[in-house]
Amino acid sequence: MGSFSSRYVLKLLFLLLFINPSLAYSLKNCTLDYQESPDVDVSLDCASRNLITIPDDIPRDAVSIQLYRNQIQKVNMDHFRGMSKLRHLDLGYNQIAFENNAPFTDLILLETLIMGNNNLTSVTGNMFQGLSNLIMLDLSDNKIQSIDASAVQFLISLQSLDLGNNMLQKVSDIQPILQLPKIQRLCLRFNLFSSFETKDMLGSISSLKVLNVSGHNLERFSITTPVFPYLQILDFSKIKDRNTLKWDIPDKTLLRNITQLNVNQLVFSFEEIQKVLQSLSSLKHLRLNYVDVWIKGGLLSTVCKIPTLRKLDLFYNHLSNLTWNLMPCSQLTELNLKKTHINELPQGSLQRMKKLNALHVNMNLLTKVPPDIRSLTFLQILNMDNNLITELNCEDFVNTTHLAELYLNTNHITRLDKCVVEHLTDLKLLGLSNNLLLTFGDTFKVSLQKLEILDLSQNVITILENGNFQSLQSLKQLNVASKSIQRVKRATFQGLINLEDLTLSFPLDYEPTYRGLQNLENLTILLSFVDTFKVPRSNSYEAYVHLKSLKSLAVICTGYHYGLPLDVPMQMFYAMKHLENFKAVNIYINAPKVDTFQFNPQLKNLTITSSDLSDLDPELFLPIPNLEILDFSESELTSLDFLEQADLPALRYLKVTDNNIVEINETIFNSLPSLTYLDLDNNPFTCECANVGFIQWIKENKQIQVVNAHQYKCSFPVDKQGTLLLDFDVQSCWNDGSFSYFISSTCLVVLTLLTSFIYHFLRWYLAYTFHLFLAFIYDNKMRKKVDPHQFDAFVSYNVHDEDWVYREMLPVLEGEQGWRLCLHHRDFQPGKPIMENITDAIYGSRKTICVISRHYLQSEWCSREIQMASFRLFDEQKDVLILLFLEEIPPHHLSPYYRLRKLVKKRTYLSWPQAAQHPGVFWQNVQRALQTGDVLTEDTDLLTGP
Repeated sequence: MGSFSSRYVLKLLFLLLFINPSLAYSLKNCTLDYQESPDVDVSLDCASRNLITIPDDIPRDAVSIQLYRNQIQKVNMDHFRGMSKLRHLDLGYNQIAFENNAPFTDLILLETLIMGNNNLTSVTGNMFQGLSNLIMLDLSDNKIQSIDASAVQFLISLQSLDLGNNMLQKVSDIQPILQLPKIQRLCLRFNLFSSFETKDMLGSISSLKVLNVSGHNLERFSITTPVFPYLQILDFSKIKDRNTLKWDIPDKTLLRNITQLNVNQLVFSFEEIQKVLQSLSSLKHLRLNYVDVWIKGGLLSTVCKIPTLRKLDLFYNHLSNLTWNLMPCSQLTELNLKKTHINELPQGSLQRMKKLNALHVNMNLLTKVPPDIRSLTFLQILNMDNNLITELNCEDFVNTTHLAELYLNTNHITRLDKCVVEHLTDLKLLGLSNNLLLTFGDTFKVSLQKLEILDLSQNVITILENGNFQSLQSLKQLNVASKSIQRVKRATFQGLINLEDLTLSFPLDYEPTYRGLQNLENLTILLSFVDTFKVPRSNSYEAYVHLKSLKSLAVICTGYHYGLPLDVPMQMFYAMKHLENFKAVNIYINAPKVDTFQFNPQLKNLTITSSDLSDLDPELFLPIPNLEILDFSESELTSLDFLEQADLPALRYLKVTDNNIVEINETIFNSLPSLTYLDLDNNPFTCECANVGFIQWIKENKQIQVVNAHQYKCSFPVDKQGTLLLDFDVQSCWNDGSFSYFISSTCLVVLTLLTSFIYHFLRWYLAYTFHLFLAFIYDNKMRKKVDPHQFDAFVSYNVHDEDWVYREMLPVLEGEQGWRLCLHHRDFQPGKPIMENITDAIYGSRKTICVISRHYLQSEWCSREIQMASFRLFDEQKDVLILLFLEEIPPHHLSPYYRLRKLVKKRTYLSWPQAAQHPGVFWQNVQRALQTGDVLTEDTDLLTGP
């Protein structure tokens, strides 16, 4: 505690003086989804937080809120009040049961509302009031039994509604939904319908395009009225093996727009599915999943007779050991046999599909390329990922000259000869990752003029030879990352003049050259380590000098190593004038040198993790003032003090998780004006008074979101291990003796300064106030006397105007008119305090005559006299004050003398300059003012009389 007081008081003063309560937000149970839109939209992740109610600290300007997988039971209007910008709200997987209220009234821009997996029992009342812009609504997996027409009338923009897995029993329940003007998709899977018949609906026309009417109990599907003239997709599913569905559509024209049919499980009997297929005259896309029995029974012969059919999906069927033939399906353009357990395609099964341009046989057991592929001359997409193919032959793709995308990832291919790809002149994408390729020699020296994407990652290639890719002049993306690569020769990438994205691997003791990659924008280097580190063979500057267009660089190393030479980093970045993103994982065993980024002023995103930055120098950041994202996770940091000198005005995102930070001086965040996201998770914080300022800052700050701050735990002292940082009792620090001593000392200093200020600037005002109080007491005493006035008038004037008073005023008022005047030079009692003399003169005279000139206004004593006289004027409400101006004084010159200016604006006054031609009239007006009695009337002027 000995070193606490001086630092803590500074922190406390900072909190008291600089916290701005008008900034954006503070979150306890949610985190900002920074990656989605860090500087414009507020997107919140409040999912899986064990919430029982919706947090009350959600920003009102949020555009997206994820609240799924909690234990929320109710929503009401107050939860979302004022959220007029919200567009996406996910309340799925909660326990919400609606009362008859309007919780979404303020969500005028909401487009997506997900409320699946809750406890809703009905759709009634004002549940969706205000949601006039809602496009997608998910109410699946509830207990909904009825839908009130008044509840959906607000959904005038709704296009998609999911009511699957509910308890609807009658088709008439969905009637209000079908009448919505823009509804296009409706899912009714697994409700309690026993039948779906359009005769039970009103005769209105629906705009529906996609309909899912699956169900455990559904026995009849009947369309006998033209309710769905725009229907295009029908989806039938089944889980339990119960009754089969009856198809009743006598008029085929009612289905003339159906282009896609999805059937999952044996929904129909074999005879019924044939009937269904024969009634769909416009069918283009057919999906049959988990229907092995039908295929074994020869359903494909019926399928292939559909003249309009173009796309057939048979995935998730078990076609191994089945006799099936697709030869009659010559009209197909796309065939999907994914995950059908096939180990070969029978010879001739695809031979007649001359129009086929897409074939998916991925996730199967194929050991070789099916021979029928050779006859598919119009094939453009071939996906054979995740099979057991070991060999590619020269004849495999000899006739597929139009192939544009070939996927062979995750197989067992060991060789790739030049003849395999030499005919694929239209190829744009080739995937060969996760195979057993040892080399590809001169494979890519053939003329693949259109190839743009090549993935050779995770093979067993050891050396990348010169000119391996020299003919691939259109290549934009290349991945040759592999732990087995030991050497990359200097001219490996020669000829790749259009390459934009490169991912490669090489050992720490070797560096390739990037000559010819003048358009490369993204480079990812995966380093493998050896037992002892060797200096790179090539000069670092020479290796990277060609990367002038690079925008993103990532260097990632796995395993233990002894670090990079200190001169390498600076030389790496020399030519990268446009670099915006740099990521280094497990690279630095010491912090980068201060001149590392001196040539990269455009750097915006800096990530250095799994390194040792304990000796970080703040000068490292001086050349990169535009930095917006900084990630120093797992970097052995013990403090964030380096940020105070880093000068990062644009930094918005700071992540320093998994470090050794024990204490934080919150004043450092004052040097980061743009920061909005701070992640300090998994640091060993101390729950002592040294962190009290930081704790208070977390709770008070309204600009920076401290992610998961309410979950930060204490590691020190031992008796507080495992407790929450924000639960620390800061009051115990405030009650510390040293703090009390500081407060006492501070109060004494402030009191001394205040006393000095008052004495120097306000002593006359205090004296005046004191004498006003004395005047009040004096006035009360004088009121008890029968005739308290000794004089007719007290004359208040400045010594500079004394000559005028004796020469002009006294001869007339005392000599001719006979008034008794009180003059301070003549009638003040010697030895008596001056303020007492002034008080006695004002209250001992019936009236006060103020002879006002510029000298009068500049006199401090004259100012006191007129203020006391005006106090008497308004306190007694008597006609006791006469204003006599010796000079013409503009009103704005009276502004500093606000009380006098106020009097002049409200009352008339006597002006000597204006009476210069008729002085007799002037003195007659003075006489009238002196003759006025004390009692006020409606016509009495408090300054000059009636």
